[in-house]
Amino acid sequence: MLSDFIHGHIASHCPRFDSIVVQGFESISRKYLDRWSTGLGVLSALSSVERTERPYFDDVSPRNVSAVVGESAVLRCRAKHIGNRTVSWMRKRDLHILTSHIFTYTGDARFSVLHPEPSDDWDLKIDYVQPRDAGVYECQINTEPKINMAVMLSVEDESFTPAPQPPPRSSAAAATIWGSQDVYVKKGSTISLTCSVNVHSSPPSSASVLWYHGNAVVDFDSPRGGISLETEKTEGGTTSKLLVTKAALTDSGNYTCVPNNAHPASVSVHVLNGEHPAAMQTSNRATYLTSQLSCALFTYLLSSMAGR
Repeated sequence: MLSDFIHGHIASHCPRFDSIVVQGFESISRKYLDRWSTGLGVLSALSSVERTERPYFDDVSPRNVSAVVGESAVLRCRAKHIGNRTVSWMRKRDLHILTSHIFTYTGDARFSVLHPEPSDDWDLKIDYVQPRDAGVYECQINTEPKINMAVMLSVEDESFTPAPQPPPRSSAAAATIWGSQDVYVKKGSTISLTCSVNVHSSPPSSASVLWYHGNAVVDFDSPRGGISLETEKTEGGTTSKLLVTKAALTDSGNYTCVPNNAHPASVSVHVLNGEHPAAMQTSNRATYLTSQLSCALFTYLLSSMAGR
């Protein structure tokens, strides 16, 4: 003990000192030790407050999520004390930023962020989950250095791909794809399909449209590239335009527009490698016959006028 050491040292070297002096020295020592301890406590408390106010992720969010093909998956992220910072979601396999704040940065309309004000939740929602969606996703806060939380998505029943089904509705509202039900394009050109859904949605952001090629959701991030989507949402309805550039023979098939608030619509796309379909030939022949009849009628009128 400090008091024993002090008492022994003074008693052996300074026998003339009274015990009162020793007691006074001990009192002063304790006073400064107490102040030192109090100072450490204050610093520790300040450090704790500073740590608490820094952005961090709430550990209650599950780090492993399972979903079935065709259903929806929600990856939870609760970010605390973010202040004016931004929360983003990134797909790890290709480092693609999917969302930032409340905005979506992918042409794949299946992805969206769920952020009910004024909560700390920034959840990533994936509709109509596909096998390719499996993997690691990161919820990030743009601090310096950046902090992130990884969530693993597992997709079950990968061999099952559901065909698009109309949503349950009491009304007969249906989507419409502009133009003919059979679309013919030349190889290397652009496939352009526009789908209109004239259904009131409030808010307009609640409406969504998916595109299927056959029984698979169109993959806007496929290695093929050149596939994009233009979507316009208003209170009066939604317009979704699918663009497939540099059309290949494998792009032929049935394309279906599937809204979340109306029945779907489909068209058949035929990518031609130089040949002309019967429908085009019929159309060309009709144009030719119309032209011939017009010429014959014009010649007849001229002859009649000349005979007068």
